[in-house]
Amino acid sequence: MKVISIQSIGDSSVLKINKINKPSIVNDDDLLIKIKAASINPIDIKLRSGLYPIKKFPAILGCDGAGTIEKTGSMVKNFKKGDAVFFFHGGFENIQGNYAEYKVISEKFVAHIPKSLSFEEAAAAPLALITAWESLFFHAKLEKDSKIFINAGAGGVGHLAIQLAKSKGAIVFTSISNRDKENFVANLGADHIYNYKELDENEIQKNILELSNNEGVDISLDNVGGDEISNLILKTKNYGQIVTLLQPSSNIDWSLARFKNLKLSFEVMLTPQLYNLKAKQIEQTNILKKCSELFDSGKLKIHVDNILPIENIAQAHEIIEDGHAMGKIVIVT
Repeated sequence: MKVISIQSIGDSSVLKINKINKPSIVNDDDLLIKIKAASINPIDIKLRSGLYPIKKFPAILGCDGAGTIEKTGSMVKNFKKGDAVFFFHGGFENIQGNYAEYKVISEKFVAHIPKSLSFEEAAAAPLALITAWESLFFHAKLEKDSKIFINAGAGGVGHLAIQLAKSKGAIVFTSISNRDKENFVANLGADHIYNYKELDENEIQKNILELSNNEGVDISLDNVGGDEISNLILKTKNYGQIVTLLQPSSNIDWSLARFKNLKLSFEVMLTPQLYNLKAKQIEQTNILKKCSELFDSGKLKIHVDNILPIENIAQAHEIIEDGHAMGKIVIVT
């Protein structure tokens, strides 16, 4: 089968088309999936460039996939040949990723594609969707009328988090970088939108305080990392919560967060696969199943900004690195 693999860390030029043997079913609950589409995530760039370690080369990246079942193991109960499915699995820790034509995976970690989604849309969803869900509902316990600030609201996780928050009746504040993204997040239901290229941090913070009885938001969801946590501490109310997907800067002064009694949570949806936590992987698959109902009811949409053939994988990586995409970037096999 055709795959995209890397033999060493480096820039996008290390991504090469290769041929390897088609995988075979090993366990009774395995599925052999013909991959139709896979999405590109920031973790792929970090692995390729050496920011996160790769234990063994050659490596096939790509955590998200969608396709059709070509063959089932003898004990598979919930799927049959020809079913359209999507999943988060592989792409790191020596597990074959989804920059490939075929994938073998246990049925425990696979969900049926929502009827309203294409293969490309379904492939774009898992990592970002699970991240947004765990951030809002596992860590932050978001409820109706909660006020939440989501930075980078037009991004892969951000645009899904806005919709999930609105589905619970929350009041959403978000930041974006241009007018196109402003219109995009407005159509997703964001209540208060701040273009950080036009407004400075003091103006944004002042407006958020004015709209929250001079308290700040209940929850801040950080898609940026670094020094951004310092800004979120000022936007978040006493006894509020910050959930971050990324590493905070070592220069942050935590004294104000301490005296405001803020909670800080880290969300890394890769953890169950990193530490082989099977029960948690199944929980994450159940999130995909729950969200299928939201997709098919029209309460949730996934935005695919660009669809490229697998041969254009280097271009796909470069789009992510440039940081200008809205929603997700997908490759098709």
